[in-house]
Order: sequence, then structure tokens, then C-alpha cells
Amino acid sequence: MANKTTATEASVLEFIESIEDQIKRSDSMRLMKMMEEITGHSPKMWGPSIIGFDAYHYKYESGREGDMLKTGFSPRKAALSLYIMPGFKRYEEILNRLGKYKISGKSCLYIKKLSDVNEEALRELIREGFQYMTNKYG
Repeated sequence: MANKTTATEASVLEFIESIEDQIKRSDSMRLMKMMEEITGHSPKMWGPSIIGFDAYHYKYESGREGDMLKTGFSPRKAALSLYIMPGFKRYEEILNRLGKYKISGKSCLYIKKLSDVNEEALRELIREGFQYMTNKYG
């Protein structure tokens, strides 16, 4: 069974420019630049609505394998969804400094708007998660 979310050739800038909510569009542009700076990788669309940075290959004991982004985000209607792929257990201290957020599942961090969070803590969380994935998967 293949991963449904795969990298595409769609334009990241066109996607961001199509966001109707002006604050979410502006926050998405800032977040894209922040993640590009932290990861050293250009953004790429994954599926129709996820902006990802770099990728790793996974293979489970079941035989299922695929490629997935190392970090990224999606400007969803309700909130910005940030993908911190290693999860959050090892980052509790950073989360304590982050500000207003919600967590869903293993690796999804929801932020209504960037002004709700401590940007230094957010940068640290993205950097630590990305570095963990790079150390683990190359």
C-alpha cells in the first residue's frame, strides 16, 4: 500500500497566494521562509495542501514503505498544521515556552496564527525535529 501523500510539482507560491484569509496567507509565507532557512531545503508541495521540506524513506516490518516529508505545514481552514515528524515527547521543555497550540496524533501541531506563539521556541522545535529526522534517516 503506497503513501497517499506524495511530493508534486505544483507551485508552492501559487498555493500560498490562493489562501483567502490574509493573516493565514501572510503566516504561511513567513512559515515557509522560516522552514526553508532552518532546513536548508526548498519547499515542495506534498499532495494538494501540504508544504514539505526534504524527505525520508521509511520501511515498516510489515513491508509497507514510502517517502514522507521531514517537516512541513499545511494552512488548514481552522489552523496552521505543522508536521513535527518525530512527535513531541522529547520536546516538552520547548512546548512549555511555545504559547497557544494544540497537538493531534503523533506529529501534528496546530497553531491558529503565528502571533499566538513564541517564534524562537517554534524555530527551535522545527530545528530539533528536523535534525532528529535527518540524524535517523539521513
